[in-house]
Amino acid sequence: MSTTKIPLPEEPASLIDTSKMSAGQRAALELSEAARETTPEQASFVSKLFMGRPDLSGIAPFPEQRAEDRDQGDAFLQRLETFLHDRVDPDEIDRTGEIPQAVMDELAKLGAFGIKISPAYGGLGLSQTNYSRAAMLLGSYCGNLTALLSAHQSIGVPQPLILFGTEEQKRKFLPRVAKGEVSAFALTEAEVGSDPAKMQTSAEPTEDGKEFIVNGEKLWCTNGTKAGVIIVMARTPSKFVNGKERKQITAFIVEMNSPGVEVIQRCRFMGLRALYNGVIRFTNVRVPRENILLAEGKGLRVALTTLNTGRMTLPAACAGLSKRCLEVVKNWANQRAQWGAPIGKHAAIADKVARMAANTFALESMTLLTSALVDRDKHADIRLEAALCKLWGSEMAWRIVDDTMQIRGGRGYETAGSLKSRGEEPIAVERFMRDCRINTIFEGSSEIMRLFIAREALDPHLKVAAPMLDSRIPLAKRMQPAIKAGLFYAGWYARQWLPFGGLSTSGFHPRLARQLRFVSRTSRQLARAIFHALIRFGPSLDKQQILLGRFVDVGAELFAITASCSRAQSMLNHGAESAELLALVDYFCDTSRLRLRQLFRELHRNTDREGYKFSQDVLAGKYEWLRDGILRTK
Repeated sequence: MSTTKIPLPEEPASLIDTSKMSAGQRAALELSEAARETTPEQASFVSKLFMGRPDLSGIAPFPEQRAEDRDQGDAFLQRLETFLHDRVDPDEIDRTGEIPQAVMDELAKLGAFGIKISPAYGGLGLSQTNYSRAAMLLGSYCGNLTALLSAHQSIGVPQPLILFGTEEQKRKFLPRVAKGEVSAFALTEAEVGSDPAKMQTSAEPTEDGKEFIVNGEKLWCTNGTKAGVIIVMARTPSKFVNGKERKQITAFIVEMNSPGVEVIQRCRFMGLRALYNGVIRFTNVRVPRENILLAEGKGLRVALTTLNTGRMTLPAACAGLSKRCLEVVKNWANQRAQWGAPIGKHAAIADKVARMAANTFALESMTLLTSALVDRDKHADIRLEAALCKLWGSEMAWRIVDDTMQIRGGRGYETAGSLKSRGEEPIAVERFMRDCRINTIFEGSSEIMRLFIAREALDPHLKVAAPMLDSRIPLAKRMQPAIKAGLFYAGWYARQWLPFGGLSTSGFHPRLARQLRFVSRTSRQLARAIFHALIRFGPSLDKQQILLGRFVDVGAELFAITASCSRAQSMLNHGAESAELLALVDYFCDTSRLRLRQLFRELHRNTDREGYKFSQDVLAGKYEWLRDGILRTK
């Protein structure tokens, strides 16, 4: 997130003093920062939210799906739903760990491998919204098929090619993957998760420069054992700028039948048992230069940008799963009686049902809103929106599945096969739980997502305050930036305390307008809290990961409230029953307010410091006696 020298105008500013970091930490930050997208002139809704100036103009009225686009999506979804219902047994796929080839062939015929690929290249050419709707449908039924099609289209060859491919690359590869040739994305290595500076897979140019020789090994390559073509991230020769080495990561399109490409193991997991995930080894694999995506050294840019929209599949699938869980719980809570009444009449169960329904609506609203923003503008900056959807949606879906398990009790823990053999309805809640658990890890763990979102949310502050707080710059040279920053914050900070000048709620139902005014007030409270932390911690703010995580969680809740209100107003405009819809939104917003109250309280009253010190003592072996009484494996 910085360099070791004084930042030049064209370089990203940072509050982090890398002079106190190890070489490895510094390299990782510099490489990641160089790959970041530049912030567009028009900040997104969430970006403004973190700065205390949310603006509804881009998201309200709720972006409506065009009738033609909706009809196209409905036609595809109807065919897909019929196929899933008639031909796919998700429990059998889970039991065998294999997706039948006949199922994959039929999915290809339906166009499910090329949902967003243009018809010019053999795909369906459907919108992001329809793609998200398809992910919801799949997520409600079979996690393995969802993972197959998501990894193929969201982060595999189609999405990077759509975004960055040359016309020649698109003509060569898109028709193949649209027709059902499976694709994948290879980034992770045994020692490289979220730290690309440690990447070992290398790509050295040949003497004539026409090819690259790839060597290395990639771990957890989803779809890798079935893929015909994959995107591979590899380290290419470093460049030297002002005498300093800059590591280069490049994205290559690699044919899996190339000599030297070897799948050495298929990985197996707790859930998603038919996930075609493997370890792939590259030994002197020759890749033509024309198979480079975007440009040499721009691989991380390809990866990060692809993930912006690619991440949207996960919250969409989580919304589908949440809807399915709500259906299961509703039926069970009405039919199962205990102590003389259906269990849904008991307050402890009723509370879970209410939260499940409200959170499902919010999750779907966030997902559809962000998808609609992509459809409205292919170049829209949805980094923060997509990341919050993924973070909030995957964590909320896990709670919903967990509550579903608790409400179903023993029948939730029992497998569908066992239930069926006893003559009961084979509802696979335990499969839902196993398959769902990966979602808070896939495509950026929750911990990494919070740091990523925090970095993006702080960007406006970094641009203003970095030179002022950068201890590497001589004090005299910091005076002018300090004056400029002071003038900016004098006006900005004062506005964060004003009771007026917030969101315009014209056109909203009074009850929805009330919730949006709360968002406006709380956004300013969040902005003040971030500024106070900036002043308090300065260059060491990046080390306050739990604090930054709370800021992110506040932003996520505010985005969820806003998306829910915007969508609800759209539904009211189209004739939805106002009483029940407003009751749902009010309940969600009120429960979100309780979570927000706790998050703000913990900004000042917490055990973060004590917990960190205690954890280091545990790691240092000072509490070995806690292991007494267990079987010693080491």
